[in-house]
Amino acid sequence: MKKILLIISLFVLGLTSLANSQTIRIGTEGAYPPWNNINSAGDLEGAEIDFGNEACERMGVTCEWVTQDWDGIIPALLQGKYDIIVAGMSITEERKEKVNFTTGYMTDPASFAVLKNSGLANLNIAGMSKVNLNNAGGKEQAAIGQLIAAMNGATVCVQSSTIHQNFLEKHMSGAVKVKLYQSVDDHNIDLAAGRCDAILADVGSIVDFMESDSGIDVALTGPKFSGGVFGDGVGGAVRKEDTDILEMWNNVIAEMSKDGTTAEITKKWFGRDISM
Repeated sequence: MKKILLIISLFVLGLTSLANSQTIRIGTEGAYPPWNNINSAGDLEGAEIDFGNEACERMGVTCEWVTQDWDGIIPALLQGKYDIIVAGMSITEERKEKVNFTTGYMTDPASFAVLKNSGLANLNIAGMSKVNLNNAGGKEQAAIGQLIAAMNGATVCVQSSTIHQNFLEKHMSGAVKVKLYQSVDDHNIDLAAGRCDAILADVGSIVDFMESDSGIDVALTGPKFSGGVFGDGVGGAVRKEDTDILEMWNNVIAEMSKDGTTAEITKKWFGRDISM
């Protein structure tokens, strides 16, 4: 019994020491508003920036934010460039093969968006406003089939190395032309210019664009998608060996969820509660 108590005490002491002394480097994209973005003054802002800063304050550690292009964000974590990814990253089985995820802290469905004068505007897909791909029923399959028929031959623009690219490749391969971009800003520009028939992204990201001067002619279309390749919400990603960092973040995520802090942050940046 004394040995067990000693082990527990040492573990708690280790976490306390880590929290009291460590600077945690947080990797983020800085190009995915309203999740994370670099503003006109050159400063990082967004829901996850507020979330991460609050988490670090509660853990008693210093935050050091590091920006990284999305397609290299996991490799850079594994190479030691930072300690955790907080960047709108969906928790998927594929990514779990490389990293460990914290508890999910936010969730946002995906949607297509088109120009308001497009023939793809106001799509009615199987009468469904939401499609959860975790359900394998007839309604979900019918929705995918109708979506393929409606968008057949269309050029759909997405950010590369994302769940949105995965969805198109898994469910709409051969039916649409997939055009890949390094950032959402890039495909937003091409949609507004008519070089894309549609984009596929998180609803919050699209709405943020729609509220800008460049996106006033853009509208959401069709159902909102979740589950399946879209994952199980958004979480932080850490290296598999960094169990101490994972434990610290899971504790503070639970605390911020329970006291409503995460909900308030999401309402500020998304105009709605997307906390988990």
